[in-house]
Amino acid sequence: MFGDMMGMLGKLKETQEKVKATKERMNTVILDEQSPDDLLKVSITANRTIKSITIDDSLLGDKEQLEDYLILTLNKAIEKATTINENELAAVAKEGMPNIPGMDSFLK
Repeated sequence: MFGDMMGMLGKLKETQEKVKATKERMNTVILDEQSPDDLLKVSITANRTIKSITIDDSLLGDKEQLEDYLILTLNKAIEKATTINENELAAVAKEGMPNIPGMDSFLK
């Protein structure tokens, strides 16, 4: 009984370390997003840290248009980053879960 519990605790610690490593790795995954006309480009990490924004000079004359471009493009980039981040962390967490019958149905 205690052997099983110790094994599960060891597996939990291992999974926590893998989650931490995955979070650190997500800082190196760079996603690029741009407006449909390529006038605004954004680079963001999978941990949702903005790394760069490139704005075409033609957008600098219209503040409202620039704001709209920023909102739309940043939201798309954040959505992509969030999806990748959640999928990666879920995969690591699922891998570290103990084998409990019926638990798979809750993780889908």
